[in-house]
Amino acid sequence: MTRNTTVLAGAAIVLAAAGMFYIAGRSPQPSGRAPDIQAGRLLYAENCASCHGANLEGQPNWRTPRPDGTYPAPPHDETGHTWHHGDGLLFDYTKLGGQEMLKRMGAGDAKSGMPGFGDSLSDDQIRDILAFIQSTWPERVREIQAQRTRAERQKGN
Repeated sequence: MTRNTTVLAGAAIVLAAAGMFYIAGRSPQPSGRAPDIQAGRLLYAENCASCHGANLEGQPNWRTPRPDGTYPAPPHDETGHTWHHGDGLLFDYTKLGGQEMLKRMGAGDAKSGMPGFGDSLSDDQIRDILAFIQSTWPERVREIQAQRTRAERQKGN
């Protein structure tokens, strides 16, 4: 196994474990308003596209770690792994940032370059961005992600 394959496999295990052990319900409950996909599109362009791409395509070689151990920003389209996670984890990862979430999940020395947006975006704005991203996925992918969200919520009850 090459070093890159080993590191990638390790990162995949960390994310899979995070998904399995993540307990939903830590993030604030939705405000009750329906997400605004158009607002999310604009917020994504202003806050996310510089790293994750204007078309949600991510950065080149996103599966290969940089020398500092962080990974380039992954795509948020159906070719990436965003849809592998429930809404609660995605919300908290966006609000708190990757490094804080990895720390809370006990991911040891894993590193993330994802900043937290809790100080610059409201909870509803984060939900709008996530709703925009999800609106771009094919129906099959949206349904799989919705199942993961339901499972995540059941674990939190």
